[in-house]
Order: sequence, then structure tokens, then C-alpha cells
Amino acid sequence: MSVYLDNAATSFPKPNSVYEAADRYQRDCGVSIGRGAYREAIASQRMLDQCRQRAALLLGAEGPDRIVFTYSGTDGLNMSLSGLCRPGDHVVSSELEHNSVLRPLRWLSETRGVEVSFVAPRGDGRIEPSDVRAVLRPNTRLVAIQQASNVTGVVQPVVEIGEVARANGSLMLVDAAQSAGHLPIDLSQMPVDLLACPGHKGLLGPLGTGLVYLRPGLEQQLDCYRLGGTGTQSEDDRQPLQMPERYESGNHNAPGLAGLNAALAHLQSETVEQIRRVETELTGRLVEGLRSLSLVTLYGHASQERNGTERVPHVGVVSFNVTDFAPQEAASILDDSFGIQARAGLHCAPGVHRWLGTFAGGGTVRLSVGPFTTATEIDHAVTSIRELAGS
Repeated sequence: MSVYLDNAATSFPKPNSVYEAADRYQRDCGVSIGRGAYREAIASQRMLDQCRQRAALLLGAEGPDRIVFTYSGTDGLNMSLSGLCRPGDHVVSSELEHNSVLRPLRWLSETRGVEVSFVAPRGDGRIEPSDVRAVLRPNTRLVAIQQASNVTGVVQPVVEIGEVARANGSLMLVDAAQSAGHLPIDLSQMPVDLLACPGHKGLLGPLGTGLVYLRPGLEQQLDCYRLGGTGTQSEDDRQPLQMPERYESGNHNAPGLAGLNAALAHLQSETVEQIRRVETELTGRLVEGLRSLSLVTLYGHASQERNGTERVPHVGVVSFNVTDFAPQEAASILDDSFGIQARAGLHCAPGVHRWLGTFAGGGTVRLSVGPFTTATEIDHAVTSIRELAGS
């Protein structure tokens, strides 16, 4: 039995419609988007427009022109951070962030003199809005926070943090790599100025796709970091000002976006709310199974309750270690002996592991569920880990 539990890296399997759409584009269309007026070029533009419309509807954006397509979540985060932060600016982020945020911030600090403050999580793994407020400054340009951790699965209070940022006159950037497609998101009700996510994780699209949401008017502040041909205003050697072409220089990943378009249609049909219910049930089943094993240490899914009654929300990401096994060794045995596909290591998020105390030991083993994960697969994983641990 082969069980894929690495959906936090990329979702698999995809809906069949995603494979079919990407393949059909390659075989039956195959042209560049926005680079011609013949029938296939018009069809490709129509597909792109539909994909943009579906993404806007899924996220509650003001309109499809607020959605900029990128080549990954990392690409979108770089676009946002590099395009906004200037010498003398101050940025607030957290110690829990992925390297897709940490490394651009380090580069901005070293090359542009941008100052960065990192907020530590509380004991339940959440970033408290009051802790963000405490480090804000008059020159705080941006607050950049993940919505859900790719190591612990903890969901951050991004609405409350966004309200704190807005009250200070600062912009709010959300890294939705582990939340888009897993959690309902309605940007019309959120104090969020930018949101970046990949297309290949919870959105169920192909690798090489991603998007950024920009609040209306923000294009007047966000510099372009990729310049070139857009298929529009070709007579002018200056970058177009209109959205979204301003930020989409170069050829689109047309087969990937055809697949993403099909994936977004699938999410509209199945609904993110329903996917959330299924993944929450499966994650709970996995957590309870691992918690029963005496030689397994579970991280992030603590049993304490927040404010006395509400359990800390999580997405379907579960990290653990097995006594006497390095995480890489445990993951290798789970793959070779039990067919469990997991990821071990620091997960490109070293600060989380420093906070957890797992950095020196090489990180953790991570299991992550997706919409096509089954209860049978979860039970097989728990049984396999029990056999590995000898408990």
C-alpha cells in the first residue's frame, strides 16, 4: 500500500480534470496567451480570464483584475516584499515564517537597509496581535504573516493582526501557502492588502503556478520586479500601468494555468468548506492515533484550549518525532517498509524548529493530508508508525 501524506509540499493526486485540462492545452491549443488574434490565441486568453475570475471569486477579491498570476508562492512573496520595501522601511514578521519570507527579508535588510522585527509565538503556537502591536513603529511599512504553519499547522489570527496593522497605517501581507484551498478565505471581509499563494498546494493545480492578490490602489505603491513584454502596448518601452498586466511580464505558464483553471472549478464544485470539514476530521484521526503512542512526540497539536473553550485551529499538517530515530531515518523507514510518503527535516522553516526545540535534531517528520486522503490511509499511517516506534 502506497500512501501520499506530503500535501503540504504539493497536493497529490490532483482532480482528473486538472490532468485533462493541462494535457488538452498542450495537445490542442499550445499557443502563447495574449500574443495573437487567431482562434487558438483567443481561446487561450478566454481560459486565462476564466481562471482569473474563478480565483477572484474563491478568495473574495474585488474583481479579477486584483489577481496577478505568478510562477509559485515564493515568486509572489518576492514580488510583494521586493516591490514594497524601500530603504528606511520597517517590516514586522514572525519567527514562524517560511524561507520564502525569511530570505527576502534578509536580503532586503542587507541590501536596502530595511529593518525587520520578528515576533515570537506564544505557547500555543499563535502570534498574538498585541505582540505585533508592541513592535510597530511609525515607519512600519508592512506586516508579513503566514496564515497557517507548514510545520505545526497552527492557524494564525490574520484578521486581528491585519486590524492592528491597519490602525498603524501599515500594509498587511498574508502568506497563504498552507491555507488557500484548505480554509475559506473572503478578502472582502479581511483587512489584508496582499495575499500570496502557490497554485499547486491547496488550490490543487499544477506546479509552476501561483497568484498574488493586490488591494485596489496598491499598484500605485508596488514596484514591478519583473519587466518585459506583456502582449499589450508594444509600442511603448515603459511597463504598462494597468492591472494585472503590470506585473505579468513574459509568457504565462499556459498549460499550468489551464490545469489551475480546472482545479478552481473543482474547488467551486466541492467547496472549500466541505474540504475543510473532511480534512479536519482526518487530521483529528491522525493526531489522536499518534497521541496514543508513548514513544512518539507530537508537535503543534497540543490539547490545551484557547480562552477556555475554543481549541486552537489547525490545518491538516502534523509534525512528530519517534524516540531513538532521527526524523530523516524515520521517514525513510516509513517509505521503504510501509509505503508512507512523508517529509522530514526543517521544512524550509528553521525558526519554527528553533522554537519547538527540534532544530538541533534535524527537525521533524511531517504528515499532511489533502482532499483525497482517506481514513484507511490515515489508519495505515498510524499503524505503521506504531510498528516503527515499537509502542
